[in-house]
Amino acid sequence: MNLDRAVMAFAGVMILASVLLVHFVSPWWLLFTAFIGLNLLQASLTGFCPAAMIFKKLGVRGGGCAFK
Repeated sequence: MNLDRAVMAFAGVMILASVLLVHFVSPWWLLFTAFIGLNLLQASLTGFCPAAMIFKKLGVRGGGCAFK
């Protein structure tokens, strides 16, 4: 798995987790969903993604074009 796919998979898991938290715990978890969406938007515009930096340090190989 390359870095781009790892970041997208992580974002997908976080969104699904937030949907479950909204359903089973509290609607306030929608703020977490909004945070994830805003982070994805800023990463697409700037190329800066903290999750990509963490995955890179954990040894996930590059190969994608979004985060270099």
